[in-house]
Amino acid sequence: MVSRMGMWLRSAAAVALVGMGAGTAWGQTAGSAAAGAAPTITTEDDQSGGLADIVVTAQKRKTNLQDTPIAISVLDDSALRNRHVQSLVDLQDGAIPSLRVAPFYSRNSALIVNIRGVGVLADSNQPARDQGVGVYIDGVYLGRAQGLGTALYDVQSIEVLKGPQGTLFGRNTEGGALNIVTKKPTGEFGFNGTAGIGNYGSYKGEAHLDLPAFANIAVKLDGIVTSRGGLVKNPMSGQADFNAFDRRGFHGEALWKPVTGFSADYAFDTSYDASTPLYLQSITAGTLPRAPAQPLQPTRARTATVGVPQQPSIGKTHGHRLTLDWQAMPGLELKSITAYRAMTQSQFDNGGANTSVYAPNGAFSRYSLAYFKQHQFSEEVQAIGETAQLHYLAGALYYREKVEDNAQAFNTMRWNADGTAASVIPLVIADQRIDRASHVTTESVGVFGQATWTPDFAEDRLHLTGGARWTRDAKHGELFIVNGALPSVNGVSAPRALNAHWSRIDPMVTLAADLTRDVHVYGKWSTGYKSGGANSRSLTYAPFNPETVSMFEAGAKMEFWDRRARFNVAAYVGDYKDIQIDFSANYQQYVTNDKGERVLLNTTRTTTETTNAPGTGRLKGWEGDVTLLPVTGLTLTASYAFTYVHIPPTSNPFPQTNGVVVTTPIRIYPVYTPRSAASGAIDYELPLTGSTFRVHLDGNYDDGFYANYNDPQTGVRQPKGDGAFVVNGRLALTDIRLNGTGATLGVSVWARNLFNEQHLFFRALSPLLGTYGFFNEARTLGAEVNVRF
Repeated sequence: MVSRMGMWLRSAAAVALVGMGAGTAWGQTAGSAAAGAAPTITTEDDQSGGLADIVVTAQKRKTNLQDTPIAISVLDDSALRNRHVQSLVDLQDGAIPSLRVAPFYSRNSALIVNIRGVGVLADSNQPARDQGVGVYIDGVYLGRAQGLGTALYDVQSIEVLKGPQGTLFGRNTEGGALNIVTKKPTGEFGFNGTAGIGNYGSYKGEAHLDLPAFANIAVKLDGIVTSRGGLVKNPMSGQADFNAFDRRGFHGEALWKPVTGFSADYAFDTSYDASTPLYLQSITAGTLPRAPAQPLQPTRARTATVGVPQQPSIGKTHGHRLTLDWQAMPGLELKSITAYRAMTQSQFDNGGANTSVYAPNGAFSRYSLAYFKQHQFSEEVQAIGETAQLHYLAGALYYREKVEDNAQAFNTMRWNADGTAASVIPLVIADQRIDRASHVTTESVGVFGQATWTPDFAEDRLHLTGGARWTRDAKHGELFIVNGALPSVNGVSAPRALNAHWSRIDPMVTLAADLTRDVHVYGKWSTGYKSGGANSRSLTYAPFNPETVSMFEAGAKMEFWDRRARFNVAAYVGDYKDIQIDFSANYQQYVTNDKGERVLLNTTRTTTETTNAPGTGRLKGWEGDVTLLPVTGLTLTASYAFTYVHIPPTSNPFPQTNGVVVTTPIRIYPVYTPRSAASGAIDYELPLTGSTFRVHLDGNYDDGFYANYNDPQTGVRQPKGDGAFVVNGRLALTDIRLNGTGATLGVSVWARNLFNEQHLFFRALSPLLGTYGFFNEARTLGAEVNVRF
């Protein structure tokens, strides 16, 4: 006999399905595979050839994406291959609409990562500052923006968790998290190798070797080399071109299973990333003069106007991870994840010569150099359990990080008397002054727990989840040099110390219901934060507080048409508080003259201060994904995200004219956040005799976004970047059997930005310099050969 609760749930499901049919044009994404993630078709034993289940680890245990009450998008290994994603920076085209990845200014070695308009609003590359989106690889947090541009190894999937993840993932996940999962050793002999070439002198070699298990140990080895010449030529002989890279890496993993229910998984990785900066172009003129040899470049350039000294920025990383997993008893799993990682990153950025001001015989072409060093240790323990009506997780995390940096900048070129030619200024880099230097040690401790209760009275269709995390962050460090001198406060010049700590609790509550086997709805309230810190470009090095997000989200995850259609949708609204805002200005020193007037002393030193915005900002939007299998072999996917961010107007702390502080708040605009973004893909596979023909085409749209949140002195809105529509494609003939060998061969051709669309993704305006910015990458294409056995 059907209970009243069961009848109510079925009735609600019918209403929900009617609503779906009428409203599929409304929006998209709570948690299906993102556009381009083309799930494989299941076998005859799995729901009559419908969409395959997608397994995620967003709750630190394996769950079906459709049953997980979190907004998640997933790019699996097939989607990454189809889009020719070799590094996280390749997600810049918008494969997942609510995720924005971009180089930090001109540097592909350090990345900006935003989700739902939250993550990075200012310079997060400094030792005492953090990003608001956590990046994890196999359960290990990567603490720095530097190093995120390295080559990806044998990735199984990239999970994008949207919205605050403070309860399970902890610090620096106010916007969400990227969870990268790599492929594990199989214990069976296997090889997967790829070689390819492309335009701009690009080439790629990738090999993955699984060894047969011995002594209950399975071993997997991965190696990768990928390189591309510059997209913009540097006319100076012997110097590197702009926007080039050379990435190499090795990964080794050993999985030991001595007895049933216990495993020890050790992994080591090392990588090398040599990259050159993007090329900054002047689009329109300002009021200051330009040299005759330095014309405007309003369209994407292939060659720089002036050759300059340029060498690659070198990043080196290595890391160790040990994961212990013990099935202590039925229904209880204990896990430990121990990790150590280290990274060094040099910076050589001379990509801005085209925006330089002209003066006869004047110096120009600022070369920005920096050296960054970091190492981190983390230990996380988890207890994962379940009973008939309860799933629970409890754990603790210890994280310690040491970071140091120094930076210098100087002009490298000099105009002749009439600006028709330029020459290199003889310099010894070691003789140039250090402009900025600091070091910071961060320690963080957290304890967390979460439980999901599925009561009997609801026929196992209702799920109530609650959890919380307590975290304590502490940062201790010192600012030695800023703007080439000791920090100076109130006339006292001395290194500035940082000694700050913060504690907080991040709760979450979720109510989910299974209306039918294939229709799931949920409501969720969650919280997260980005750690406090200090600005090493500041003369005061004063600490600022964490910024926080609390968000309510409602979503539905649905499958229908015999599981040949999947539609997931989520809408959210949230509060955004204590937002970390940077203001920059000339270091203005005022004195009072004999007439009682305030007089500005002549100085070229600059300074930056970070302040927490007053009041409460607002976040809201909706997202959705749809996946269809209309006929055998054809998969259609589409995703959409609408994002609205309001940041409270904030007062500039610096004095303006005559030393007067202007108290009128300045409007702040969200950065790297398009209002509307969409992505769609077509995947088709056709079995042939002895092979399979595959076609992939994806298109990615956004309506443009700000790269600067205002003019920090005047509050004047900066111009938005251009809207964009970028298309990628791939054709492949795979599964070609090599007779008698047991091996298969695959050949493919690929293109990124297939139609060579161009747009300014970064645009800035200065009355003196005019409009300038960075263009997206030109079309790249190539061919690859793959062998598997």
